[in-house]
This record gives sequence, C-alpha cells and structure tokens, in this order.
Amino acid sequence: MAASGAHVNFFAGSPLNRLAWLRTSYPFLNAAVVSPATRWVVFKNGNPLMASEAVSGDDPQKSKILSLARLTTKEVQPLLGSEPYFHQGEKPGEIAETGVSILETARLHGPPIVFLGLHEPDTETGETDVLPSSDFSGKTDPAAVASRLKGTPFFSLDVSKVPQGDVNEVLQATTTAKEGGSLEFIDGRNAMGHLTQIDSAIFSEARSLIDWNSRIKFCASCGSSIFSQWAGWKRSCSSLLPWADNTGKEPCDTNAGIHNITFPRSDPVVIAVVVNEANDKVLLGRNVGIRTISEISHHLMTFLQQRWPPKFYSALAGFVEPGEALEDTFKRELWEEAAVRVWGIQFHSTQPWPFPANIMAGFYALADSDAPVRTDLDNELQDAKWFTREEILAVLNHKEGTDEPNFKLPPRNALAGVLLSDWANGRIVVGGNGQGPVQAHHGATNDAKPFKNFF
Repeated sequence: MAASGAHVNFFAGSPLNRLAWLRTSYPFLNAAVVSPATRWVVFKNGNPLMASEAVSGDDPQKSKILSLARLTTKEVQPLLGSEPYFHQGEKPGEIAETGVSILETARLHGPPIVFLGLHEPDTETGETDVLPSSDFSGKTDPAAVASRLKGTPFFSLDVSKVPQGDVNEVLQATTTAKEGGSLEFIDGRNAMGHLTQIDSAIFSEARSLIDWNSRIKFCASCGSSIFSQWAGWKRSCSSLLPWADNTGKEPCDTNAGIHNITFPRSDPVVIAVVVNEANDKVLLGRNVGIRTISEISHHLMTFLQQRWPPKFYSALAGFVEPGEALEDTFKRELWEEAAVRVWGIQFHSTQPWPFPANIMAGFYALADSDAPVRTDLDNELQDAKWFTREEILAVLNHKEGTDEPNFKLPPRNALAGVLLSDWANGRIVVGGNGQGPVQAHHGATNDAKPFKNFF
C-alpha cells in the first residue's frame, strides 16, 4: 500500500492489503467469500464490468457516469458454482481432504476466482486489523474469526465461459439495475479514462490475475491440464491430484520440485525518455504500425493503425531481456531503435500495466541531439526525432475545440505521459549533479480521455 505523499502512478498505489499468507487458508477464503462486506470485480474476455448512473442534463456526453462495478456476493452467487468455493474435492460440492498439499485451497469447479485483498478503513494510528493464519485452525469457527476483519474483502470473477444468459440474469437483478443504472462490459483501455486512482489499482491487479488464469491452461513440464490454488495465485499440474489417472505417463517433474509450478508473472519494460544536455529537447518515436509495408496483410495493418493512430509519438520503450539490468535495456533499446548512445541514466518511477501484465520502469537519460538518428537497424520505428520543450508543452496544454496539434502524446495515466509532462513542465531536470531527477511529481492523476484515442 502506498505511503501518503509518495509518488504514485496510475494503476499503482493499491489500497488493498493482499493478506498473502491467508491464500492457503480455505477456512478464511470460504468465510470471506460469503461475507456481506465482500465486493466483486467482474471481467468478461478481459473487459471489466462498469456501472453507469444516469444523471440529469442535456449534454449526451454527460448522460451517465461510469465507474468500476462492485457487486456483492449475494448478487454474484448464482455464477460462483457450488460451495465450497475453495478447497474443492473431485466432484462439485465436495470438500477436499485436509492435509493434502496439492489440494490446498484448490478450485477445480466453477469460473475462475481471485482473492485480491482487504481494503481496510483508515485509522488515526495507521494500524491494521489483519489476522494471522494460525487463527484459522480446526479449533476455531472461521466465519467468526473472519467477522473480526474490519474492511472490505475484494475478489475478482471471470465470467468469460459462463453462458451470457446467466450473466444477463444476474446483472438485471443487481441493485444498480433496480435503481435505474446499467452494467456493461467495456474494453479495458476505454475504461481507463473513467477509473479513480483507487479503482485503477484494483483493476490492475484483478485484470492481470484474471488474464493469467485464463491463458495458462497446461503444465509446462508434462502437458497435463492445470488448476487453480491459493485463491487464484498459483496453478498446479492436474497429474498430481490424488484421483488422477496417470497410467502410461512419466511422472511430472513438478512432483520432484517447485520449478514448474506456475505463479503469476510480470514482464518488465523500460520506458526511455532521452533529452539533450541543454534539457530543451526530447527524443520521441512512433511505431512502424502505420508504415506502408506490402508484406503486411490488410487485417494486421488495420490492427497496427488502431494501436498507433496518425501523428502519435511517444517515449521509446522495450522489454527487458534475460541477463540485463534495466539500465542495460535502456541503452540497448535506444541503440537498436534509433542508433542513439545515451549516458547519465536516471530512474523516475514504475507503473503496473495490466495489458496483460507488465511492470513499466521509467528512466531519463542524456544524448547528443546533433548526432544522426537512424531507424533502419531493427525497423521497429517509422520515425524518431527530437522535439523542443515548447512543442511538447503546446500539445500538453492543447484545449479541446481548438485546432488539432501537429502531433499527439500519451496521456498522463501512462508512465510515458508522466515522464514527458514532468520534464516539459520543469518538474524534472535531467543530468544536473548526477544524483537523479529532481523534484519528482507527487500524486497520481487521471486527466486523460479514454485510451481508445491513443491505442
């Protein structure tokens, strides 16, 4: 959880205490699911369920207010399947045998569920009201112990494989629908412009975990199907289940170690903002997506054009490769994409990016703006060039309804937009005494339009 006053990017600063040590406690999880305080964030094909509340006024653009839907357990219960929800046995409705580690909080039946954490109320002392795992033993009543938790437990639910008719029936019976509002699944990037800072962090965690659980279906060692454990935070090989029929199969390597048990991953990406030594120019590039390449099919070209619309420029970026420090990635990507040599690399901040599960690391560095820029080495960019501070500020300060600027920049709910804004507005001076950027921007912001305008 983010400390007050610390630098917080969009999608970061989660308000949830993840209670990771209780992911293995099925008494706690099953009690938390049925708690009246529990709230659910629902996804379908990676798209979040958003709630809209009708508001008065003649402006059709302001006819409704969108927010991340938070449903109660009572509302989503018809979609969850049979109890127990965790520590399930071979058949629906059966509870697994205790003391069998491979069945620890297993979820074998019903749509994917992830325990996200507990949103605790603010207190004057800042103390939390968390519970140790030892409280949930055979000698205690789990529901009674869980009732001592103060706050809101959060779960996410993936209804991608649930019949649409069943989903519609549940949504129509919600309090939101009964009070005249509406619920709809919308594209995650389009949802960004409607999320509060707190909701963005909950969304980021939920979407990344839902995506991971939906894509990772088979054991990397033996190819058997895998199943969910630890409330959606671990997936294990089904060949290890007590009732698995492994006749004629070699034992799965996961039975001899933990190296192939699957845990969620975050892929690191470096966001590289390069300025000249005078601190009055910045190097930006645009993706090759809009280049006319005869070898690219029409459908792929359409996809790339949607992701990089005309006149869109951003910071250069790239994935971290094995054996690289983040600074090494910065240097390599700048050379591969623009033939630019950099020095004086300085760290700014990081940002989770749930499309699908990246961690963005933002850096500044210096380079010679008089040196030639080339994009013909790895051909990832259509163009890369230097822009003045005044040109960047003109775009950042552009007012709707006036003439369109000559180019577009990423919004401030993306780390690249934060880096550019902080530099252009003088909150960051790159280089200086070599101690890193000064006057880091504080506080998160979401002043961007829905992301469909950019990607």
